[in-house]
Amino acid sequence: MRIVTIVGARPQIIKAAALSREIQLHFSSEIEEIIVHTGQHYDDNMSEVFFRELSIPAPNVNLNVGSSSHGEQTGRMMEGLEKVLLEYKPDALVVYGDTNSTLAGAVAAAKLHIPVFHIEAGLRSFNKKMPEEINRIVADHCSTLMFCPTKTAIRNLETEGFPAGLMSPYSLDKPGVFHGGDIMFDNSVHFAGIAEKQSKIIEEQKLKDVPFILATVHRNDNTDHEERLRMIFDALCLASANTGLPVIFPVHPRTKKMMAEWNIGSNIPATADVRIIPPASFLDMILLEKNCRLVLTDSGGVQKEAFFFSRPSIILRPETEWVEIIELRAARLADHTAPEIAAQAEAMINYPPTEFPPVFGDGHAAEFICEKMLDFFKSTSKKH
Repeated sequence: MRIVTIVGARPQIIKAAALSREIQLHFSSEIEEIIVHTGQHYDDNMSEVFFRELSIPAPNVNLNVGSSSHGEQTGRMMEGLEKVLLEYKPDALVVYGDTNSTLAGAVAAAKLHIPVFHIEAGLRSFNKKMPEEINRIVADHCSTLMFCPTKTAIRNLETEGFPAGLMSPYSLDKPGVFHGGDIMFDNSVHFAGIAEKQSKIIEEQKLKDVPFILATVHRNDNTDHEERLRMIFDALCLASANTGLPVIFPVHPRTKKMMAEWNIGSNIPATADVRIIPPASFLDMILLEKNCRLVLTDSGGVQKEAFFFSRPSIILRPETEWVEIIELRAARLADHTAPEIAAQAEAMINYPPTEFPPVFGDGHAAEFICEKMLDFFKSTSKKH
């Protein structure tokens, strides 16, 4: 069976590591994987370094699309991916998550009648102003197999008319919907020990035996508006001042650009300790997440990884697709004012959650996905 895997943004490269690793270890004689990098992230720290660090094979194809408007970027991806799919003629296309690369891959493959397998299917924030929400919905509706990380995701798809539990054969009109756990939990289990041995971030930032807060900000809603980005940075300063803890802030390239343009972060109050550092590698992020007291983030992946390592989080958004961690009170939504965010952070530090049940599976999602992909291939091969 030949699959084409589409990646383009840092989270997808990390997620793809779990599936690629499983294929190499246990399915190499049955599954051939062609990796296509759209080039959606062009910064080496945000992309290329992950292939090296996570031991993923170098991409077979790089479209080098780069950054541009949503429409232009997605259109260029679709044009490039269509040519790749016609050349490689895969049995299926695998997409991850909710980026423009996900959208472009799903639509390009569906139009060529190539089955789409969507990993992280069924997630919904119910905010269609988010580009990621549109990408998720369209990708799911283009998919033949949908792999859901949580039971909530299953219920979301059932609400949209995609019942779980259907018997094969599966098709675009009768897709298979599965709950096999979260592939990122696989990665966290696998890389936690490696990060402890290889990452030097704790020593470099002089954080050994020092409690600290970890912060990440990258979503357009938070970075593209001066007043909002300034408010969030003020919240980081206030959280540091109120708790007495340093805030470690690995800055996304786009966030860094906008902060420089608006002169945000150049005058940190003397009462605060906010350390702006370059984008952290995946192993560095794992170690920061494992060792911090609290995470402040607008990232879907980071809030979830915090949960994997039994760390509370403050989500800098009005909603989240990972509703389980809110329901379990392991995370709180806070995005209106700097004092509100800082107060929530202080409350989480003083009264941290104690329960982090295994709602994201058992760490074997990649194995489950490989088995279901092969079952699909064998069932469709019998018809020809």
